[in-house]
Amino acid sequence: MHPMHPMHPMHDANGKGAAERSVTAPMGPGPAGGWFAAGETPAAPRLLSVAAPWGAAAVVLAVAAAVLHWAVPGYSVAAAGLAALALALLFALAWAVGRAGAGNPVAELLLAAAEGGTEGRLVTAPDGRVVYANPAFHRLFAVAPAGRRGDAVSLEAVAAHLAGGEEEAEDFARLRASAAAGIPGQAEVRLRAPSGAVEWRRISVHPVAGGCGHALWRARDVTADRELEAVRHGEEEMLADFLDHLPAGFFSADAEGRILYVNRTLARWLAPPPGETGLRGRRFADFVVAGQTAPAGGGTAGDAAPHMHGDVTLLRRGGGTFRACLVQSEHADADGNMVYSRSVVLRDLTWRDAGEGAGAGRGPRQRLHWLFTEAPVGIVLLDVEGVVTDCNRAFLKFLGVHREAVVGRTFSERIGAEDQSEAAAQLTRVVKGATPSVHLEVRMPGSRGRELSAALYATRMEDADANILGLVLHCIDTTEQKDLEIRFAQSQKMQAMGQLAGGIAHDFNNLLTAMIGFSDLLLERHGADDPSFADIMQIRHNANRATNLVRQLLAFSRQQDLQPVVLDATEALSDLASLLRRLIGETIDLKMEHGRDLGAAKVDRGQFDQVIINLAVNARDAMPGGGTLTIRTSNATVVAAVQRGSEVLPAGTYLLIEVVDTGAGIAKETIEHIFEPFFTTKEVGAGTGLGLSTVYGIVRQTGGVIFVDSAPGEGAAFKIYLPRYVESAADAKAGQDAGRPAAARPAPPDEPAGEGDLTGEGTVLLVEDEAAVRMFGARALRNKGYKVLEADNGEGALEVIGNAGQPIDLIISDVVMPGMDGHTLIKRVRRELPDVKVILMSGYAEDVAAAEIERDPTIHFLAKPFTLKGLAGMVKELMAG
Repeated sequence: MHPMHPMHPMHDANGKGAAERSVTAPMGPGPAGGWFAAGETPAAPRLLSVAAPWGAAAVVLAVAAAVLHWAVPGYSVAAAGLAALALALLFALAWAVGRAGAGNPVAELLLAAAEGGTEGRLVTAPDGRVVYANPAFHRLFAVAPAGRRGDAVSLEAVAAHLAGGEEEAEDFARLRASAAAGIPGQAEVRLRAPSGAVEWRRISVHPVAGGCGHALWRARDVTADRELEAVRHGEEEMLADFLDHLPAGFFSADAEGRILYVNRTLARWLAPPPGETGLRGRRFADFVVAGQTAPAGGGTAGDAAPHMHGDVTLLRRGGGTFRACLVQSEHADADGNMVYSRSVVLRDLTWRDAGEGAGAGRGPRQRLHWLFTEAPVGIVLLDVEGVVTDCNRAFLKFLGVHREAVVGRTFSERIGAEDQSEAAAQLTRVVKGATPSVHLEVRMPGSRGRELSAALYATRMEDADANILGLVLHCIDTTEQKDLEIRFAQSQKMQAMGQLAGGIAHDFNNLLTAMIGFSDLLLERHGADDPSFADIMQIRHNANRATNLVRQLLAFSRQQDLQPVVLDATEALSDLASLLRRLIGETIDLKMEHGRDLGAAKVDRGQFDQVIINLAVNARDAMPGGGTLTIRTSNATVVAAVQRGSEVLPAGTYLLIEVVDTGAGIAKETIEHIFEPFFTTKEVGAGTGLGLSTVYGIVRQTGGVIFVDSAPGEGAAFKIYLPRYVESAADAKAGQDAGRPAAARPAPPDEPAGEGDLTGEGTVLLVEDEAAVRMFGARALRNKGYKVLEADNGEGALEVIGNAGQPIDLIISDVVMPGMDGHTLIKRVRRELPDVKVILMSGYAEDVAAAEIERDPTIHFLAKPFTLKGLAGMVKELMAG
């Protein structure tokens, strides 16, 4: 395989919980929740003295990078390097300010900037010890579950997750050596994901200027980039093999006529100079018989000028000469100076002489039938009016149509409507001679409604007098590459939105826990006959409404706690029918069409109802004047994977649920955004924009796929594919329960977990970093008769346990906290108190504690927001157990 360069048609194709801190000793929590060295006190003068040099250096480097990039041509690489160093200094500034001044708004803002994003960041001390790792670094290397912080991170732990090859180990060792030596370094390494798949990470290390030997590590997920690169590489290999083995010579040359690339066929034909075996770097004119004049191009074939085309006589390998036809196209820069040329050498000219004798009107497709028909890329011949005069098999196969559907018709018919005007303008430029060739990226409709993507390369066809005969189009299928790019971009967007939604939901769950909890405390003192009772209930009611919004955010981000059961869709929809009729009103006719012998699906019943209700409400709003809403169920078998936009439906058997309305329909440009959170086409105040995003999140978290078919004025059809459930031996033994203790399943705020007498006695340690939640929980449990000890983080909890002087019966701990998190705290406590009862609580889904609960069934989980009765009921149940 020859390396790719300008000769090749595809040269220069180049190809990835909430934000939480992970901080290890010697850093510690400050009084305001900031971070600085243990024993230090934040002070404004010290903050300025630390921040000033870092900030000034970052600004100077950023300005220098901008000047190099925009004002000094050819220094883009240097500009990129300075920009990277400026970013490293800014990150170091955030770290230094954080150590120098807790609670300072600038410090918090810079630290938040370092914490956010999808790029992993890690800081190491001169001895290689990790002093900081942001949440993205945890996720990228699976050194701690997503959404957690506080676990000790080490470079050895990162190395342990590599795929295990010697090359990865050597690359990572080289990065560690660069960090120790204070020099930059970069490498791409493979690692084994928890799912078993192999993923790629790009890791770079930069010394922190003035950081006393500290190094900044940055990591990105480049798995999708690698997949795109593999697709491109495969296409390039196919084209390179095609060029190498064609019965025609190909070469490219620079402006001085020196050969840059030559295919194998031409290399076999030409005789290299005495004592040399290669052709690269030689002038093509050296192989032309001296004294011969080129028919066109403005010089003799023996000159150094590369601008030759026409009939030439070339030196044959092994001695002698041979006649050939040289066809050349030149490529110039923006100033019109030729940069390189691409040329085709046709050795056997008997076909042309015969053609001239038989009649000069014969076209290239008859003269080069052997090259045209069997080419692995699509080739189309157009006349000057843009009508297709011929095309090869590869082009017909690409479109999936017969020859009669293409030949004799205008080529514009084969191009998507959105690209027709641009394509016509570019092809007209070639016909008029404004440019010798053009490259187009277009969409083309294929058979069975497929939308194809193609790269078109258009060049002129001319006769011996340089009069234009038409155009030659080479068509390369880029559908798979474009689909990968779209899917990658969409997955990145949805992932970012999901992380944002999950983070917002977590913070709101803490606020709602306090609001609902203090409302419950007030209701214990204000009965139904109290004047304040109605006001308190109104506060609690609206807090519960906010809880439902948070659940929708968690549904979109796929972070909610699901309790799947084997579901009979017919029965579930029949139960919903009366509710749906009340929701959609009397002007809309509801039809239920159930398939026979339907398979079952394993879904969360409550979330299934939520999906159908949201789609029904959406359909109602699309039919303000009335209409028909049809809910249809059937079995579906997908033989081969189906792709619709960025969504892929794998092959398999599914339960298909269709929700079809006769409303106004959805425009194509709107369909691309309908599942995004907060996107709505309704008037301001008429909707939250979370209905369909909730549907999308629930279906995807359940393992299903949802498609939309719609057009303006034709209604909309939402098709939900849920994997059919097949009972396994484990399910048959365990039933429909997931195997988790019932006490670990939280009750929703409207349905308290406990009823009747919730009083009890015993000592409870409550560990919660959110002051309002901790205050509510402590007061609620004290009111029920328990002795409550409090701590605002894991380290404080250990200190409270050491000074308690009495046995602790129950520990209630938040999972995500600054410093030592709930998981680590329980591990430490269990070494000394193996029998202590534990409740973990979190504003995230139960997934954050799933591993701990699976390993230790005595650990129970309480999801935020919870009510007073929910908390007291679970505590009483565990204390009595």
